[in-house]
Amino acid sequence: MNSPHPLSSPGPKLLKDTLPRDFTSGLVVSLVALPLCLGVALASNAPLISGLTAGIVGGLVVSWLSGSHTSVSGPAAGLTAVVATQIATLGSFNAFLSAVIAAGVMQVLLGFARAGSLAGFFPSSVIKGLLAAIGVILILKQIPHLFGHDPDWLGDMSFQQQDGENTFTELLATWFDIHPGASLIGLASVAILYIWPRTPLKRSPLPSQLIVVIGASLVALAMKPLGGVWLISESHLVSVPSAPSLVALFGELPRPELGALLRMDVWVAGLTLCVVASLETLLNLEAVDKIDPQGRTSPPNRELLAQGVGNITSGLLGALPVTSVIVRSSVNISSGGETRVASFIHGVLLLLAVGLFPFALNQIPLACLAAVLIVTGFKLASPKLFMSMWREGWTQFTPFIITVSAIVLTDLLKGIIIGLLTSVVFILHSNLSRTVKVHINQSGEGEELLRFELGTHVSFLNRATLHTALSEVPQGAHVIIDARKCEYIDGDVLDMITDFEREMARARSLTVSLIGFEQGKLASKKVDHSDRRQFKVAPSQALQLSLDPQEILERLKEGHERYQKGESLQNDLQEQVRETATAQHPLAVILACMDSRVSPERIFDLGIGEAFVVRVAGNIITPEALGSVEYGCALAGAKLVVVLGHTRCGAISATLDPKRGEAEHGCQHIDSILTNISAVVEADDAQADRFEGEGYADHISAQNALASVRALTAQSDALQGRLESGELSIVGAVYDVRKGEVSWLSEPTVG
Repeated sequence: MNSPHPLSSPGPKLLKDTLPRDFTSGLVVSLVALPLCLGVALASNAPLISGLTAGIVGGLVVSWLSGSHTSVSGPAAGLTAVVATQIATLGSFNAFLSAVIAAGVMQVLLGFARAGSLAGFFPSSVIKGLLAAIGVILILKQIPHLFGHDPDWLGDMSFQQQDGENTFTELLATWFDIHPGASLIGLASVAILYIWPRTPLKRSPLPSQLIVVIGASLVALAMKPLGGVWLISESHLVSVPSAPSLVALFGELPRPELGALLRMDVWVAGLTLCVVASLETLLNLEAVDKIDPQGRTSPPNRELLAQGVGNITSGLLGALPVTSVIVRSSVNISSGGETRVASFIHGVLLLLAVGLFPFALNQIPLACLAAVLIVTGFKLASPKLFMSMWREGWTQFTPFIITVSAIVLTDLLKGIIIGLLTSVVFILHSNLSRTVKVHINQSGEGEELLRFELGTHVSFLNRATLHTALSEVPQGAHVIIDARKCEYIDGDVLDMITDFEREMARARSLTVSLIGFEQGKLASKKVDHSDRRQFKVAPSQALQLSLDPQEILERLKEGHERYQKGESLQNDLQEQVRETATAQHPLAVILACMDSRVSPERIFDLGIGEAFVVRVAGNIITPEALGSVEYGCALAGAKLVVVLGHTRCGAISATLDPKRGEAEHGCQHIDSILTNISAVVEADDAQADRFEGEGYADHISAQNALASVRALTAQSDALQGRLESGELSIVGAVYDVRKGEVSWLSEPTVG
């Protein structure tokens, strides 16, 4: 049997493999969801049963239509203010339910229109800020419940609370209202949740969250006979409305006023719900995908469609609107949920528990659920996340920390909007600062050129920056506006360039060249912005004659500096090919080793036609190499010769260790190379003790380059004559293959 390819990805897991973890995760999520659903309904001024029904719809309906494996849907704390406002505006909860149906219809249409692709435009700093903020809020908001201070509902996420308190004043009030029994259960639950994954118990099929909930309920019952401060009263327990049966319970559900769908204000309310719920869903979906241990990606368009159907169902059943909710989704992932089955099971258990086991649910202490949420919060807002964002630089950290602060100090939606606006400011600043880069180049005739390199997208926002840069061009300069990297140029910018050519350039005697202005990237088709090149890009004979050897050496050094900084010129290679097709006027000859890591054209940032490159192993002087150098200088007119050695040279190593040559690899013709280098080694043998490791081999590379410089001078009358007349210089150099850096070994040799 063939074994699987090592790079092949594993196939999808079978239901029987994932069901145990999905079931236990769904059970934990349902226990956490119960008080959250009730709290959202309470904060929204809606019937409590409408919150529970929304949670059930999120589990039973949305989970199967959604493409997300880990997202859990239900009533969202971030919508409470919007829902409460719309209920008051429309005059009744029944009319509001019609607005929920309208919102669902709009979301379905958005899904079909593929509006979910907008999720790709959310900056990662905002998404990570959302995760961290939810973590911080969970910690701050659940600390009171952990110690038995329970005046507010468990899922209250807003900074400013309905009772006039805020997150920080509630924390302060907690220290004056600590319930010993609830505190014991809460702190013990946190300890168990912290220790559990660090012991062999982590391999248990039951998640620690479920163990904590069951154990806390049993402890609360055991402490009941003690009474006093150890009694966990109803105000510190989950409170689920009870009814004789499921039929009786859901018979209490409100019904939508379908006739209200003919009212304009209902559709306006529906549009508001659609926009807010869709934004929250898409952001939560992105955030949940970031913490999915398996790194899966959820389809946003399908999610909008699923949420739309879910909201239509919610409206018809008398429930609150649903969205993807980050808290329950995080608990799902933390509890080991692997597929959408976990979300579905959470919906099933909500339905069964509310209808059949309200008494059992009402024995769960809020303190243990607070512990589950606090530990989840620490995972979302881990110090590692903050340090990681800090290391990414202030352009990422600032929007991140502002998003975190804004969500914590306001509410989810306001904080996200503030975070998005902050990111937009940074993006605009980045785009404006990168509108244009100014390079000083030389043309093929030696003329200094000011090259203005435009960015990828140049919009009307970049017009002022580009105009200011062009206004600072000195009198009589040659300006190149280079749009080769552009993908789009706005019409306003094109008009400004036209005005610059017609007015400012003429008034200040400027020469203007345009390159890269292909018609396909221009917003305006009416203005003629075809390429106008008024300079040569390959060395001309006039440039070759005008430069002396020292000036050519400085050009090479400047090119190498650009190479090291990663700012190599964008040479127009095709134009250089055309210009050099009939004649060449190189400025230098470079004798280099054949090593694949040593590319003189790249190292010195050279274009086509600028230099002859002679390559031979060990950059030694063979008759062929000498003849090539003589041709480049005597016939082609080059005025500088560079002998370029390099570190970690194979030819040097083979000379120092002959076994690496013929004996080991069968290189029977390598002797001619090794003989040349051996002479250098023998002459420098006394220096060997001064070096360790590769140091001696690198030292020999430098000595070998200098030996080749001397050999060129000694063996060629043609080169010697030019050296004596000052027409030619020869210099040695060594390229460090580790650092990417050239070291010059001597001043140019002149006659």
